Amino acid sequence: MAIRAFGGELPLWVDEELEAARSDLGTDEGRMRLLNRLAERNVAEGSGGPFSALTVHRGTGEVVAAGVNLVLASGLSSLHAEVVTISVTQARLGTWDLGSLEDPLELWVNWRPCAMCYGATLWSGVRGLVVAGDGPELEALTGFDEGPMRDDWAEQLEARGVSVRVGVLTDEAVAVFERYGATPDKTVYNARTTGGA
Repeated sequence: MAIRAFGGELPLWVDEELEAARSDLGTDEGRMRLLNRLAERNVAEGSGGPFSALTVHRGTGEVVAAGVNLVLASGLSSLHAEVVTISVTQARLGTWDLGSLEDPLELWVNWRPCAMCYGATLWSGVRGLVVAGDGPELEALTGFDEGPMRDDWAEQLEARGVSVRVGVLTDEAVAVFERYGATPDKTVYNARTTGGA
């Protein structure tokens, strides 16, 4: 049988959390607090790993979309939080080129993107990336393999017109990963460690 449609569905609670946090989204800390809440709830709801993202208009500060990792909910390895959020944003705005907007978009993420999401960030057209942190803590605490990222990943994005900012509520993001790592029945979906080639 031919498969012609595939994808994931953003849980309703994501928009509920976004609406509940609306009054706090005008600050860097408010946005990252929401991301940390979404990441933690995503695990509790069983949708995927402790990862979330937002798209934000740089000029107005308006949040366009929020998304979470949907790997477990969808059965699709590519539905990381960044890919989901970029896709929802593109669908809402009716354009694949998020760099063509009058008010440029930033992608906010609760940690540096993995190798796949790094490429997705670049190809989406967003003009900025804001992350809680970019160190080894994520992999060390959770067991996820983020792929072969270049040491100069931020400089490479900057050279291609994507500004990068690191270090918003880093300790709070690390605490989310610590709690996930301490969960005895957590799912770490690295294909190479679960029977993949």
